[in-house]
Amino acid sequence: MKDRRSRDTPIPAHWTGMAVACRGERADKYLSETLKLMTRSQLKARNATLKVNGREEKLSRKLKEGDRLELSWESTPSQSFDPEDLEVSILFENSNVIVFDKAQGMVTHPGAGHWGGTLANAALFRAKLSLDMESKEALPPRGGIVHRLDKDTSGVIIVAKNADAHGFLAEQFKQRLAKKEYIAILRGFPAPERGRIENYLGRDKKDRKKFAISEKEGKHALTDYRILKSWTMGEGSRYCVAALYPRTGRTHQLRIHMAGLGCPILGDPIYGKKDARYPEATLMLHARRLKIRLPGEEAWRVFSAPMPGRFKEILAKAGQSG
Repeated sequence: MKDRRSRDTPIPAHWTGMAVACRGERADKYLSETLKLMTRSQLKARNATLKVNGREEKLSRKLKEGDRLELSWESTPSQSFDPEDLEVSILFENSNVIVFDKAQGMVTHPGAGHWGGTLANAALFRAKLSLDMESKEALPPRGGIVHRLDKDTSGVIIVAKNADAHGFLAEQFKQRLAKKEYIAILRGFPAPERGRIENYLGRDKKDRKKFAISEKEGKHALTDYRILKSWTMGEGSRYCVAALYPRTGRTHQLRIHMAGLGCPILGDPIYGKKDARYPEATLMLHARRLKIRLPGEEAWRVFSAPMPGRFKEILAKAGQSG
């Protein structure tokens, strides 16, 4: 029977795992930045308690390799989401991970306004796991999510099936060892045709729902790009297909960087504007490839998601091949 208490009613939640590649980090930093279990402010707000190797410790405790961690906190039913049998495209699956080709419009993880129908719900169903199960020993934090794609970005995303796999994958993203490649259709043509964008991104001071380029404040952001093909429509309206390589993983990074070049991503409702020649275009951004190591494997894997139909339609209209 599902819990029908208010979303604001605290319920106990629990997670266990092992410290991997922690390099003497504080426990709260390791849990929030490496495992991305929750932010440090959330750890405090939810009255989180920590045991290290069976002994209760402060969250400021410095960890060493192999420490056994037990974290308990006050949660709410909204954090205990259910597995759902959703229609998803799976590129690869084994006992540790699932690699999805996420559809445009699907939210990655439950949150305000999206408590179901997310990729995390689908991943839990595929792994036959539920955050409401009596034993949570093997459950990964955050429903297995180790990186995100915006709701309207499609493509490759990897999800962990267990806590150990989650830590292994999360560490690669933290150390920037995992390599991602996106394709995008841009309005305009950047110069030079191949380049690097490096700056800082922070909240837009006029619109807190947006992010903006900052000279000194915010988080460091780095993107490499190259133009694959271009075409002109009508009198001087130029478009191009670009390969984008984010070297950092900031919110809306690629969208902001392309807009900063004067070439916003076609169909971007936040950092661009509606295009008269392609009024039907939705966000033309797709995670095409992910290079990463899987738990228990030495060799690198490369996972690729095919070009989605919305890209093919735009290219066909322009007389371009995929």
